[in-house]
Amino acid sequence: MAKQKGGEIVVGLDIGTTKICAIVGELTENGIDIIGIGSHPSKGLRKGVVVNIEATVASIRRAVEEAELMAGCEITTVYTGIAGGHIKGFNSQGIVAVKDKEVREADITRVIDAAKAVAIPMDREVIHVLPQEFIIDDQGGIKEPLGMAGVRLEAKVHIVTGAVSSAQNIVKCANRTGLNVADIVLQPLASSEAVLGEDEKELGVCLVDIGGGTTDIAIFSGGSIAHTAVIALGGNNLTSDIAIGLRTPAHEAERIKQRYGCAMASMVDKDETIEVPSVGGRQPRIIGRQILCEILEPRVEEIFQLVHREIQKCGFEDLLASGVVITGGSTLLAGMPELAEEVLGLPVRRGMPRGIGGLVDVVKSPMYATGVGLVVYGARHTDRRLFRIREDNVYRKVRGRMREWLEEIF
Repeated sequence: MAKQKGGEIVVGLDIGTTKICAIVGELTENGIDIIGIGSHPSKGLRKGVVVNIEATVASIRRAVEEAELMAGCEITTVYTGIAGGHIKGFNSQGIVAVKDKEVREADITRVIDAAKAVAIPMDREVIHVLPQEFIIDDQGGIKEPLGMAGVRLEAKVHIVTGAVSSAQNIVKCANRTGLNVADIVLQPLASSEAVLGEDEKELGVCLVDIGGGTTDIAIFSGGSIAHTAVIALGGNNLTSDIAIGLRTPAHEAERIKQRYGCAMASMVDKDETIEVPSVGGRQPRIIGRQILCEILEPRVEEIFQLVHREIQKCGFEDLLASGVVITGGSTLLAGMPELAEEVLGLPVRRGMPRGIGGLVDVVKSPMYATGVGLVVYGARHTDRRLFRIREDNVYRKVRGRMREWLEEIF
């Protein structure tokens, strides 16, 4: 971590499909102050996965330089996000006997190791093991079992896995720019740190992060994560629909979407018109704004129908008392919460980063939810060692495990 006059610095690097964003947070007594932000268009990713390392490295370098300038510090270590269609989440369970009739740190480590001892293909990597609850002698709902009496300890966990190559490419891109990766964090998990309240997680909430290339879903119930999923559709699909439907270049389609787009055609006045530039030097055309909305509405509806299917699949449809929180740059589109409410049949709100200080007005937008969330996640896990893919040094791993055993015995 970089040090500065005031306190410790934590940096979140959101490597997205449309933009790469570096956010610098300073840890103070009152919490986290955002002191720097750098953003640059992303060229080397498709649907959340790196497809061009050189282009991604160049974009990361520009974003980090901008953030360093604004924050007035040197960035060496970052927390970065991961998404993409290759992400899979599932629940698992482990049971161990408690040694001295009292739960120690070593018992918690053993039970989590037992829960994550599941067969995973060689090309996949465990990204997170997230404890949901602990059970001591049939007494469930325990969040913090340390020091409690009992003879049998069970753990229910949610395991998130991703393709090894995708995680490796993200680390590689960061390393090429001279940055160390402290940890790789699932993007909806990072976004949830920034936009969800503890009471929402307790009651049951579904976070839907609609980015440029992917739509990330995280469902929380009883204060812990219950289900994660990534859908390979996002804002870029809306842009390409406009480009094809209105026969206009992609960059113009993006501008039209941001300026005139609306997810519900019924919210737009029938008489409104927009000017659409044509391809190949032809004259621009004037069309009704409602035509644009009729192109956008089916695609946005499709995204929320896929989200609804995920909620139904894990059986949480009736347990989301807090409803749905939508965040990510694509949710800035007008009429999106209204259409989401219609499709999902649940209350929906836009999620903005909250609970932070410093440059609040700059980052108070759904598009910075993941970046700010990575900073908040990093602040909670500052003791982490650097991220390694599949622990390259087996000897070091075995030696560490043997030292733990000997400490337990003597």
